[in-house]
Amino acid sequence: MTVNRFDSLISSWELKIRQAFLSSIYSIRDGAQIDLIEKLMKRGDIEGAIRAVGLDPTKFRVFDSTVAKAYESGGWHTSSHLPKLREPSGHKIEIVFDVRNVSAEAWLRDHSSNAIKEIVNDQRTMIRDALRDGMEAGENPRTVALDLVGKINKTTGRREGGLIGLTSSQEKWVREYAKEVAAGDSKALLRKLRDKRFDPAIKRAIKNDSPIPAKQQEAMVRAYKNRALKYRADTIARTEAMASLHEAQNEAMKQAIEKGQVDLATVKKVWHSAGDGRVRDTHAALNGKSVSFNSSFVSPSGARLKFPGDPSAPAAEIINCRCWSDIKIDFLHNIR
Repeated sequence: MTVNRFDSLISSWELKIRQAFLSSIYSIRDGAQIDLIEKLMKRGDIEGAIRAVGLDPTKFRVFDSTVAKAYESGGWHTSSHLPKLREPSGHKIEIVFDVRNVSAEAWLRDHSSNAIKEIVNDQRTMIRDALRDGMEAGENPRTVALDLVGKINKTTGRREGGLIGLTSSQEKWVREYAKEVAAGDSKALLRKLRDKRFDPAIKRAIKNDSPIPAKQQEAMVRAYKNRALKYRADTIARTEAMASLHEAQNEAMKQAIEKGQVDLATVKKVWHSAGDGRVRDTHAALNGKSVSFNSSFVSPSGARLKFPGDPSAPAAEIINCRCWSDIKIDFLHNIR
């Protein structure tokens, strides 16, 4: 199994998981009952308005199934790319990944449940904050509802520029950016998720000490929301692809070892970084390091990781990580 092959597998599933996540978000936006949200907000019923959004774990079924397929793909890829083994008698040893194995099914069930629960809970908190902030600011309930779900793009037929899909922290970024744009504050030019095509408008507003037209402000904030959603989708896709594929890689080897097809003592895991200036210092230090199969890589931070993207590791070690691990077997000394 070569390094670049597994890296390519991660990249391909990252694209599929990103699309599945966005599909789930668009489904929630399209199904939101805007008229009811507006009506309930006028009554001051925020909890009722949240229910009218239609936030439900079942809306993430496509996302869930895509992660499961990525996991199965990782296991099959690992077992199928191992060099062919034979018994001393000459009989070929067939190493096959079993996705229905008890431990494999348990990991998929628990990981999927926890991942979706975290996404839904954070969405519920974000929506509550957005609705409450809109009410406290005295904004029109209809405007608040549309800010939440986005407006329909007549070209694509899709709702864009909404808050649904963003994290609680990202919702606050949007509000801060909107205030900076309205005030012609130079801080708006420092936002990494801004659409730089609007920079000249902000610079003119600062130079002339004049406000940016309301419609242009709306376009700027909408673009910021869209870019924030893309950033969110990219982060989730990378994190889930790394976790599911590497976990499947480990599970496939564990199954082969438990069946006596591969000798545990001959198996090592090797860490590979992306090899560029964006790599965390802690992960650059791990590049090329190897550990025995049942051991963990130890980051200079002290964190222990079974593999890059290990979901049990601290967020600072796994979010947007682009490293990967490879499994090496010393077949010359492999005893079966």
